[in-house]
Amino acid sequence: LPIYLGCEVKVVPAKTSFKEIIEYNPSGIFLSNGPGDPKATGKYFIPVLKEIIEKTDLPIFGICLGHQILALALGGKTIKMKTGHHGANHPVQDLKTGKVEITSMNHGFAVDSQSLPNEVVETHRSLFDGSNCGIRVKEKPIFSVQFHPEASPGPQDCYYIFESFLDNIKSNARNQDAKKN
Repeated sequence: LPIYLGCEVKVVPAKTSFKEIIEYNPSGIFLSNGPGDPKATGKYFIPVLKEIIEKTDLPIFGICLGHQILALALGGKTIKMKTGHHGANHPVQDLKTGKVEITSMNHGFAVDSQSLPNEVVETHRSLFDGSNCGIRVKEKPIFSVQFHPEASPGPQDCYYIFESFLDNIKSNARNQDAKKN
């Protein structure tokens, strides 16, 4: 299995059940990028993801298609974009810090930020067209971004996003240990 930033990564198919995923005893769930309509692509996994969100405190991090599928599992909606976002040098603003990050994108659907439930906050927005580029759940270690932080379009603009996910995993592990004691 590949090791990234000290993490062991187990890749599972979209049709993997909640029970099978939990049997791996994951420290976190990473929702990867991929092609397609998020409603059609997520047909099998959205119900499983909803179960993970409802029944566990696992940190979850999604990128691109994973971002869209997470938004759908949380009760949001996605919309087909007229032209989509493709390529590098897409300016995205982190709404918490105000920082503008240069990102890579490759998608034809976007999360409809107006459809997000109250417990979900928009975190990033495209400076090209104002479309949603990030969300987080208020009371859980769950977040996602529309762009590709792994692509490093800006020198290292978005590496902090992976570090945030790892921080969530470490914090969750400490919380679980405290509950045991």
